[in-house]
Amino acid sequence: MEILNYIDGQFAKASSGRTLNNVNPATGQVYGSIPDSGQADVESAVKAAKAAFPSWSKLTAAERSEHMMAVANGINERLDELAQAESTDNGKPLKLAQSVDIPRARDNFAFYATAILHDVSESHDMGDQGFNYTLRRPIGVAACISPWNLPLYLFTWKIAPALAAGNTVVAKPSEITPATAYLLSQILDEVNFPKGVLNIVHGTGPGVGEQLVSHPEVPIISFTGGSETGKHISRIAAPLFKKLSLELGGKNPNILFADCDFDTMLSTTMRSSFANQGQICLCGSRILVERPIYDRFVKAFVAKTKQLRVGPPDQTGVQIGAVVSQAHRDKILSYIQLAIDEGGTVECGGASPTMEGDAKGGFYVNPTIITGLNMDCRTNQEEIFGPVVTIMPFDTEQEALELANATNYGLSATVWTNNLKRAHRVASEVHAGIVWVNSWLVRDLRTPFGGVKASGVGREGGFEALRFFTEPKNVYIHLT
Repeated sequence: MEILNYIDGQFAKASSGRTLNNVNPATGQVYGSIPDSGQADVESAVKAAKAAFPSWSKLTAAERSEHMMAVANGINERLDELAQAESTDNGKPLKLAQSVDIPRARDNFAFYATAILHDVSESHDMGDQGFNYTLRRPIGVAACISPWNLPLYLFTWKIAPALAAGNTVVAKPSEITPATAYLLSQILDEVNFPKGVLNIVHGTGPGVGEQLVSHPEVPIISFTGGSETGKHISRIAAPLFKKLSLELGGKNPNILFADCDFDTMLSTTMRSSFANQGQICLCGSRILVERPIYDRFVKAFVAKTKQLRVGPPDQTGVQIGAVVSQAHRDKILSYIQLAIDEGGTVECGGASPTMEGDAKGGFYVNPTIITGLNMDCRTNQEEIFGPVVTIMPFDTEQEALELANATNYGLSATVWTNNLKRAHRVASEVHAGIVWVNSWLVRDLRTPFGGVKASGVGREGGFEALRFFTEPKNVYIHLT
């Protein structure tokens, strides 16, 4: 597959002619190329987006909604093709892409296409003096930079609210997983989406991402990725007074109290630990277990984890596919060795499985469970972003909170208890932007999404995202 940029409604190679290899992580083989774009390509895309902004921003909400619904329908019509592309690009099981990732990408466009129809402005009565009202106005060209773990889902999560609010967009997908973004550009072309409103530029972080972030005519940036990259973007954007949203890493705790519904908890904890090979920023990588059920949980969790089937993502029954790249596999394995060096015990997993056929060259890691570590060790402090979890016991609610809050991250947490008062107390006190009680990854697009501390700044999701992509303008009307 030869992937191309989509700039001003036209497909194009990088202006330099350079390309990057696109690798299938399930086999380790190159199966296509993407543009290795640079400053000239970013300049063309920003120019196109800036030129399209006046007409797009002046459309009525209903007109923008109609264009966006056409994209949502286009995604739905090509759902299986998009799922196959994502599975091949990312290494995740095909069933996961079909049932979760691509439907949610479709729903992102559909939600914001309809949400903008119900957005309201504020008005305040000042009595005899008059009244004032607040208008929400689009800002201009938005840079939307998304990661490789949920390629189309998180790509549309940023693009859709930016467009709905009336901005134009230059979007950069990850160079590791570019295929679904390219198929999205084909859908834009098929539905006659207005030219220049959404531009997609492929390439590396230094080649494309940094050029976008530093561009003087890009006033707003939405980025999802690693915390170190987030710091770098902040250093560039802050002196230029750009509006910035950063959704960064996580080291999320699952807090399991002894009074929980054990079987339901166990089943969900399997998903929250190993879904998408643990490559979801919301996965619970630290499992904190109240002492009375600790031994029972470890035994049951290890047994169920050993039953997970690791293999090529397109094979029926596979639950754990390939991780996204050789470099990422090697990083995950290095952390497992680090955990051993730090005194941890590998209860299961701990290595790459032996594969056969085309999968022999793929990038696989067995789901891994580690016990015996203290909270201060690097394994428990640093984001691994793979199918690796640690388990620690606790004795009291206060100890559980201290362990849960003992990292620099604060994206999400999961609390398992049937004690209503405890559920509210712990949810209130844990340092996280998102807390699930007796569930995980329940999605409501109306709610804000984001973390605290090193997990980022700003909020995405719901009407919060529409607010982020607009500027308030207060108008005062005096009657006396």
